[in-house]
Amino acid sequence: MRFVLLHSPLLGASAWRSVAADLARRGHVAETPAWPRLSTIGGEFYAALTASLAATLAGGERAILVAHSGAGALVPALAARIAPSVAGVIFADAILPHPGLSWFDTAPAALREQLRAGALSGELPRWADWWKPGALARLVPDAAALAQMTAESEPIPVAYFEERAPSLDLTAPAAYLQLSAAYDEEAVLCGQYGWCKARLPLHHLAMLTHAEAIADALELLAAELAGAAHG
Repeated sequence: MRFVLLHSPLLGASAWRSVAADLARRGHVAETPAWPRLSTIGGEFYAALTASLAATLAGGERAILVAHSGAGALVPALAARIAPSVAGVIFADAILPHPGLSWFDTAPAALREQLRAGALSGELPRWADWWKPGALARLVPDAAALAQMTAESEPIPVAYFEERAPSLDLTAPAAYLQLSAAYDEEAVLCGQYGWCKARLPLHHLAMLTHAEAIADALELLAAELAGAAHG
């Protein structure tokens, strides 16, 4: 089976590499492509991000796209570009697609106002700086893994959070893997959509700390998606 592990555009591809290595040991193809850095894109972020990744993913064995966190919003546009290559989608503690809305439109009001207040020269602080001091280290005690993740994080253009997502619906079969309580609402919505889902009581960055458990869950959900497609 082929898995394409999509990191949040606010982070970097290292977030998924331990899980990819575990999946590869099990005989799967596991890819961790990197989105272009947001700072290199002047506008039309969804189009630029998905065009870049689609160029590297089209063709080959059909894949399960696994989207973490903010990558969830980009999935419909990416899947539309590489539709023949998509066997299904797993959202992993991810925001859900929100066609026609911006990230700011869907964010909690308190977070939205906090981020806007902290913007300087059209940029928001890097995601690693949204956390209270020491909070990330408690989630990811591996200092090397945390340092690499932090190094891949960078200031975020406010325009990215203001851009409306393309009005595209996700047509591929989908599932949801919940890792933290912060995504309770998304998990409930997925149940209403009839998606298969799983919950691991871990944390938002569990890919860095519990690779084997994440790989187990992805295998099970991918099998469920395959069964539904052939059912």
